[in-house]
Order: sequence, then C-alpha cells, then structure tokens
Amino acid sequence: MEAITRSLAVELGPRGIRINSIAPGPTATDFNGGAMRDDPELRSSLAAHTALGRVGQPDEIADAIAALASSELRWVTAERIEVSGGSLL
Repeated sequence: MEAITRSLAVELGPRGIRINSIAPGPTATDFNGGAMRDDPELRSSLAAHTALGRVGQPDEIADAIAALASSELRWVTAERIEVSGGSLL
C-alpha cells in the first residue's frame, strides 16, 4: 500500500490530487464477526500492546480520514498515516 500510495501521489500530484493511506490499528469493528468489538479478552490483550491502552473505535479512524480529506491538510500527500493508538511501540 505504501508503494502504491507514493506512486499515485507522484502521478496525480500535478493534477492537484493528494494520495494518502490510513494504517488502522486494532479497532472494535464488525470485521471478523465483530470479535474485537465483542470479546473483552481479545480487546484487553490487544489494548496491552498500545500506548493508549485500549483498542480504537471506528469513528476515530473516520476522523483521521476526514482530516486527510479536509483542506486543512492540503499539503499532505504520499503519506501513510498510522491511526493505531500507538500499537506495537
């Protein structure tokens, strides 16, 4: 994903199109049958490996995407943005 992000940023940058990618960490979603959302032991295990001490919520990933899409980050392109609560530090 990082290579594609950078390649597309170079190719589409002259058209004013910014390309970035989001790398989400452990997030309580419906993925995998909602295991991370519904299993307290799994959440606790994963939370122990994040700097913030918890798993993320879907809206926290959405906030990062919205920020990247906003004009406030108009000078950001070709980046992989880690949205993980500091997982695996």
